Amino acid sequence: MARPAGKVEKNTEKTPTAARRGIQSIEVGFRILDLIRKTGRPLPLKEIADACELTVPNVHYYLVSFQKVGVVQQHADTGHYGLGPYALRLGLAALEQFDVFTTARPIMAEVAAVTGHTVFLGVWGNKGPTIVYRVEGSRSRPLLELRVGTVMPLLSSALGRNFLAHLPDALTRDLLEREMASSIPESQGGAPGNSYTAKDVQAIRDEVQKHHISRCRHALLPHFTSLSAPIFDMLGEMTAAITLMGPVGAIDDDLESDTARLLREKARSISAMAGWEGSEPNTAPTAG
Repeated sequence: MARPAGKVEKNTEKTPTAARRGIQSIEVGFRILDLIRKTGRPLPLKEIADACELTVPNVHYYLVSFQKVGVVQQHADTGHYGLGPYALRLGLAALEQFDVFTTARPIMAEVAAVTGHTVFLGVWGNKGPTIVYRVEGSRSRPLLELRVGTVMPLLSSALGRNFLAHLPDALTRDLLEREMASSIPESQGGAPGNSYTAKDVQAIRDEVQKHHISRCRHALLPHFTSLSAPIFDMLGEMTAAITLMGPVGAIDDDLESDTARLLREKARSISAMAGWEGSEPNTAPTAG
């Protein structure tokens, strides 16, 4: 049916083409700023122009405007351009406003929807690895033992193993020593009286650092398995982790499975929002 003459199409701003439309000059300007940021030192005008594939006059116009608002400053002794005081204030404001809880919630909901299993967010609290949020999947079974506020063990939880591998030894030492003095759960292959050794602890750390994800089976709950992927801040220090948990056999918990890759990818996306850009995060010192 033909449209009535003169009728205006509604919601044109929601079309794919309009959604991608932006201001090109702003995008070009941020290419210049990003170059200065990544280089880590003040740069001469020509070097900026060459690296950005722009003309020297064009780059100069951008730099003049950036200087006026304080995003860029020109060093008097060399004439080179570096980031200015407003760039510093902007970065600090972004750090203050970043909230891992708020950022992680929709991503955790997506993981729970894709996998169908329970996903929880954990941080390092004053008593150790602590659950601060959880999302149920369509196939989740009630996990009353893992409420918000539950403190997890270092050695017999995927979340704990993640922190063990990435946090400084000074933070984990006391909790680690207490757990090493207790017996290994029979569900993890322990025999009565057997306890974790320094070799066992190092093997756990090595596995997590190799695969950038931790796994723990039959530990906290019989017949359950869990995978935990770390979240890093802009300095590459672990601040949290997202953990997926479900029945053994219902989750493919191979460390290179599609499930593990999904969890790593989503954790890295949260880390990227926190300013982390590295591929090799900081790890805890190995046992001496």
